Parts: sequence; C-alpha cells; structure tokens
Amino acid sequence: MHNKSYFDEMHLSDASVRQVYANYQDWLKTIPAEQLESKRQEAEILFRRVGITFNVYGEDDGVERLIPFDVIPRLLSAKEWATLSKGAIQRVRALNMFLDDIYHQQEIIRAGIISEEILKHSQYRPEMFNVDVPQGIYAHIAGIDIVRTSEDQFYVLEDNLRTPSGVSYMIEDRKMMMRLFPELFRRYSIAPVEHYPQVLKNNLRAVAQPGIKDPTVVLLTPGAYNSAYFEHAFLAQQMGVELVEGQDLFVRNNAVYMRTTEGPKRVDVIYRRMDDEFIDPLAFNPDSMLGVPGLFSVYRNGGVTLANAVGTGVADDKSTYIRVPDMIRFYLGEEPILSNVPTYELSKPNDLSYVLAHLSELVVKEVQGSGGYGMLVGPTASKSELDAFKTRILANPSNYIAQPTLSLSTCPTLVEQGVAPRHVDLRPFVLSGDKVSLVPGGLCRVAMKEGSLVVNSSQGGGTKDTWVLQDKACEHNPSSTNPEVGVATC
Repeated sequence: MHNKSYFDEMHLSDASVRQVYANYQDWLKTIPAEQLESKRQEAEILFRRVGITFNVYGEDDGVERLIPFDVIPRLLSAKEWATLSKGAIQRVRALNMFLDDIYHQQEIIRAGIISEEILKHSQYRPEMFNVDVPQGIYAHIAGIDIVRTSEDQFYVLEDNLRTPSGVSYMIEDRKMMMRLFPELFRRYSIAPVEHYPQVLKNNLRAVAQPGIKDPTVVLLTPGAYNSAYFEHAFLAQQMGVELVEGQDLFVRNNAVYMRTTEGPKRVDVIYRRMDDEFIDPLAFNPDSMLGVPGLFSVYRNGGVTLANAVGTGVADDKSTYIRVPDMIRFYLGEEPILSNVPTYELSKPNDLSYVLAHLSELVVKEVQGSGGYGMLVGPTASKSELDAFKTRILANPSNYIAQPTLSLSTCPTLVEQGVAPRHVDLRPFVLSGDKVSLVPGGLCRVAMKEGSLVVNSSQGGGTKDTWVLQDKACEHNPSSTNPEVGVATC
C-alpha cells in the first residue's frame, strides 16, 4: 500500500499519517466502510439529479456520462497552497505579458528566446497584431495543471488558456461534501471556493472598455451539445448573467447587442466558451453556425471585450509550454516558483533520437493534443502500439514532445476494495482582471484505476474535493488573509 516509488500525500514511508491528514484520519477510523459507500451512492444520485454530466466524443452510444466522484477529499496545508498559488499567478502574469508582446513589439523573438516560427503557429492570429485589449489581459481565465512528485516538488504539466473547463466540479464537489459530511466542516477550517463565480464576474466587469459604468456581461456557449454545457449554464446562473448562443447576439454600429424581450440590449463583455474558429463566420470559419457575424470586427475596434482574447491558443501549446520558465525570467526578472516537467522537443535531432531509443519509458504528446488523446504512455504501451507511434513521430517529429513518466503523488480514494491510494493532479483556476487571483482549490482529478496515471475524465478519471486548510492562528484575523492567494498564510 505504501509503495515508495511515488509520494503518498497521506502517509509517511513508515505508514504513519502526515500532519495535514491526522485529524481526518482520526475521523475516518470511526466511519464504517458501508457508510462511506452509501455516501458515495447518495452523491451519485444527487449529481444525476442536478445533471452534472459530460459527453464523451467518439462513443457509439453518445450518452452523457457522470464523472465518478470520490467522497475522500484531498488535503493541502496553507503553506503548500501558498507555493502553488504564487507559482500559478507568476506563470499567468508571464503568459499574459508574452501574449501582449507577440501581438505587439515581439521583443521575446528579437531577444532570441522564442523562434519567429511561432508566427506560423496555427493558433497565432495575425489579425490580432497591434490590437490593444483592455489592460493587456489576454487570458482572463487560465487553468494550470499541476502535479506533485514529492513533499516540496510541484510541476506544471500544461497551461490551458483558451477555454479551460472544470471549475463547476470544484464548486459542486464542495457543495456535495458539505451536504454529505457537515461534521467535517466543523472539525476543519477549510478555505471557501463558492465565491469563485462572483470573483469571475467582478474580473470580467473590470475588463470592459474604459468609461463603461455598469458593464453587461454574457456567457457565450456553443449550445447544449457541447461537452461542457452543464458548466456554461451553471456559471451563467451563478454569476447572474445571461447564457447566450450566437443566434442571440447581433452586431450593429460597432457594437454587439443581445436580443431580449424588451428589445436589443448592448453587451460589453463576452465570456466565450467556444474556440476562435467558431466565434465569427465572417472572420474565421465561414461554415460556423455557432458564432456572431461581424463580432471580430467590433472586438478589434474596441466595441466589446472577449474573454479569453482571440489568439491565446498560441500560448497554451505544448511547444510554447517549454519556454514559459524563460518567459518568467524575461518579463518578470524572477526565477520560476513552479518547475516545468523536463521536456524533449522532437523537432531537435538529438532529442528525437533519444526519445525513439527510450520510447517505452516516456510519455509522448501531440503539441496541440488535449484531453489525454493523441498521446502515448510508453510504460503501459504494447510493442505494436510503440511501433505504430514511432511511425507517426517520424512522419512529423515537430508535432510531438516527450516527457519522463512522472510518479504522480497519490491520495486516499474510495474504491471497490476500500480506501486505497490513487494518483491525482490539480487544475487551479487563475483569474486576471483588476488583479490576478485564484480561489483556494481547483479541479482535482483522480485516476480511479489502480496504477493508472491518466486522470482525464474522458479516459475514466474521477474528481474529488480539494481542501486548503487555513492556519488556525489566522482564523480570527481576516486581515492576515492574502487576497491574491485567497487563503490565510500568516
């Protein structure tokens, strides 16, 4: 159970319990296994009733599936969270500065840190060159995927800057835990997450064009068939803003309007949950029925704010990811707080030959892949899978990067056999507006299968609530809470 090849977040190597879990373990000992299982079943019924599901593309039945929910929380101390959150904020600051730079002066290219090949990248939008966006913010909402390999070693696995999803699970998982285990919330001082929609709304209002006193925010969804539609509807409802589809909006006189029963209403900020290609058929994909004709022209002329900005995809590509530590040094003059996973660039001949020789030990990913698709996990692949992937790499080496198989940390998880360690990651959501901040928690994904390192929901992973424990000494002194990090760190 306590294999030393990975970091067990609950247990020390001698099987004793780490301080952060001590209180929880005392409680867990008093709970019969059947009671935990009945709580898990209750959660499943409630989640189905609320309709928290997602679509899995490519499955024959096309059914909406429930993501498995684990009733055992992941616990992080205030100190651990301080490191994570400061590192994630630093990263997003640098990424926003990078986006502003490559769409303006391109100093990082002139400095030789990033190749000008990036200007040919499929997600680079030349139409955005010299377009000023409010406050220079491109990624208003960023999901930073973080894994842990030891007590004090956190790695960033990837940056999600286009339309990062999963925050509804952070909020709903917390609501569920408070409903199922109210006694635990009396026993622990757990930093709240339910204010996320309000923080998001405030940040979106803050990036309206200057001079607008009471900006109107809407959430633009591709519609009910999108895999994250539940989240779109949930966030719009929680923020108290209209959920709109492309057909609900129209453009007139360099402004965007929403159709309402009282007549047209001007829209100032659009939180869009669809990719660049689909937002405006006149500017990008002429076949898109999802977008708003003329929207991009209004956006370029400063008549509306889009969050996230058009063209952010160039910064969350896996080949750009490699350069983020250099960006932090270049733009902020600081050393990165969070490390990147060591990464091989297959466009480099030396890296390519090393990776081909060690394919069975590495994880290989498509540069623009996501959701666990288009990747090879070498240690679990068969010989025929390795051979087939080698052929794909050789056909287009620059389309791939490779990384060592990280020993992701484990957390206690309720499985059929009882409570057992399972591998986890965490996606905190960094919000940029009048300031850069994040709510203490995130989407914690857990690989439900024993030994599996793939936590993606589309590949059978589940979710669990993440508890950031506040220092007891700070509880009665709200002024000691760092507003940027969102949790007491005194």
